[in-house]
Amino acid sequence: MVAVFEVVAEPTRRRILDLLRDSERPVGDLVDTLGVSQPNVSKHLRVLRDAGLVEARVDAQRRLYRVRSEPLREVDAWLAPYRARWESSLDALERHLDRMAPPERRTPT
Repeated sequence: MVAVFEVVAEPTRRRILDLLRDSERPVGDLVDTLGVSQPNVSKHLRVLRDAGLVEARVDAQRRLYRVRSEPLREVDAWLAPYRARWESSLDALERHLDRMAPPERRTPT
């Protein structure tokens, strides 16, 4: 999992993952959208592929890249206890602010 965090720490790689989130794309489309050179995009895709975050399939003369969700599920599972703690703290803050607010501005429960 450390490798996944290290890989997605780089902003261009996160942008690539964002672009691939909804549909697979060829390298040329990523190059055009990102405004980055083809060799640079290919380098980032190789790092993402080595980390298991993307995979490619051949379609005639081009490679189409798509996100692999399994490594991201592992990150999500690792974050779950932290998310629960944050949500609990935010819920407590909301209750406290509701108690402090005048009655007409309180959140309905």
